[in-house]
Amino acid sequence: MRTRGRTARLSRGALASALAGALALALLTSGCSVARKANGSRPLTAPTQPPAVVPTAIAPPQAEGLDGTAGAPGPQVCTAITSTLTAQLHVPVTAKPNAWNDGGLPAMDLCTLLLEDRVVTIGVTALPRQPDSLNRLITGAGKVDPLTELGPGALITESRMVFTVGDRAVRITPAGGIDRSTADGIDRAKAVAIALATRNAVPTSLRDARQTDAACQLSNSQAEGFAGAQVQLRRDYRVRGALTCIWGTYDATVSIVEAFDQPTIPEADRTPPPQLAPVGQPGYYLPDKGELVFRLGRRVVRVTGLTNPPRVVPLATLQGIVDPMMPLFLR
Repeated sequence: MRTRGRTARLSRGALASALAGALALALLTSGCSVARKANGSRPLTAPTQPPAVVPTAIAPPQAEGLDGTAGAPGPQVCTAITSTLTAQLHVPVTAKPNAWNDGGLPAMDLCTLLLEDRVVTIGVTALPRQPDSLNRLITGAGKVDPLTELGPGALITESRMVFTVGDRAVRITPAGGIDRSTADGIDRAKAVAIALATRNAVPTSLRDARQTDAACQLSNSQAEGFAGAQVQLRRDYRVRGALTCIWGTYDATVSIVEAFDQPTIPEADRTPPPQLAPVGQPGYYLPDKGELVFRLGRRVVRVTGLTNPPRVVPLATLQGIVDPMMPLFLR
């Protein structure tokens, strides 16, 4: 009896030990299986952010009426070369009396020359040129050829010419192009004659870098905050009562351009439609232009921020720049 009891106790102990071993093996196997599954699974990835939109514009759209009939009085190339060109070309050459600025990069002082009724726009950089100024002014103009008559580095396409005069870059743009046989275009010989006359007139026709209006000073600190430095260029003037304000450095410009009685906002016709902005009725934000445009009653106001190299210009930044002047536009 004692022997059978001892044998029974040993059998129960062996069974318990076997069960414990089996349980440990099952846990170990399960853990390895979980580990294998974890190792074999694909890691979770966060959704990728869309690339930031940066401005691609070289110059902002100008207010309607900025063609030299209105703008800023004072010295300009177009009025300086009319008599010379009339004698050379044997056609009446006149100029509209005022100048304006496109607020781009490079920012250019512009004027309008008329060969009879053919319009030619002449632009001279408002600040000394940078190494890439000519390239920026010729980009997107089609096939580019050397303009040997104007010296090394000068370039010509069927729509424009660019060249340097001292520390300035110059762009000449006939409305109908060059050698395109259009009614409002001009031939290469006339284009070169205009360029040579312009080259001689630029040194005595440069405009002062600072031209300010008290109303624009309301946004001065915000504009300089965007530019990141005290601005070297100011171009403030009124066009038929509408205000233009421009702040510029070599690497950034800010412009606030007001226009009266503009029937439509052309930017609204883009496809897809531009993003609505919480200012004006209506207002739009165009990140690829660095632009906020909105309507307030009779006024259409454009606020543009451009940098070189291009960087993102948030809507809040553009709103912050124009906000000090909003009481003026709300009147």
